[in-house]
Amino acid sequence: MTFDQAITFLHAADLEATTRFYTGTLGLPLVRDQGVCRIFRAAPSAYLGFCTHLDAPRPEGIILTLVADDVDGWYERLRARGVEFVKPPAHNPRYQIYHCFFKDPNGYLLEIQRFDAPLE
Repeated sequence: MTFDQAITFLHAADLEATTRFYTGTLGLPLVRDQGVCRIFRAAPSAYLGFCTHLDAPRPEGIILTLVADDVDGWYERLRARGVEFVKPPAHNPRYQIYHCFFKDPNGYLLEIQRFDAPLE
């Protein structure tokens, strides 16, 4: 028995800036606008939701990881769109991944990573 989808909901201080970032900069489709919440598709069955009515967590304790084969391609694409990276692409032998980091308008840390050996 498995679940059909996964959604992670987080607080958004500015829902309009968040929407511009996730749709315009990252290119994620907005799949549901609930007024105070907006849900974006990150992968075929994985979603990110941002809501103005949720308690604001400390963004320093959160990492949103997006898995993609072409980390360097994403890095170049996002840099061309004005994204400032906290860490450029690099291999991490401890976790056997290749990854980079940047922040969204809410201060959440986003990681784009590729596993040396895919999960499935």
